[in-house]
Amino acid sequence: MVVHHDPRATALSDDEVDRIFRALADTTRRDILRRTLTSDTSVSQLAALYDMSFAAVQKHVAVLEGAGLVTKHPHGRERQVRGNPEMIRRAQALLDRYEQIWRGRIDRLDSLLAEDGH
Repeated sequence: MVVHHDPRATALSDDEVDRIFRALADTTRRDILRRTLTSDTSVSQLAALYDMSFAAVQKHVAVLEGAGLVTKHPHGRERQVRGNPEMIRRAQALLDRYEQIWRGRIDRLDSLLAEDGH
């Protein structure tokens, strides 16, 4: 059974797109996202992985959280960070739409070139 999703349900606003791609433009944030997609990780555990201050890692996590790419939730005395695969799926859907546009353009160009080749 094929499930079709309403594209409006996954559409991102321009502000959301800007926040997502700004967040993903940084190597450290991409690494934090990768790590938190496989398991919940505390901010202090993340901070131990990077050669930067705890506050700097907190800022990176805040940027990811502002983009909806991660969520934070309390676990005892610490805050656990969890990657948000749904937001990644929504961003992927946007990129897929761009790919469809370009593939359509390439197909039209191929058709035009084939017509000229007669």
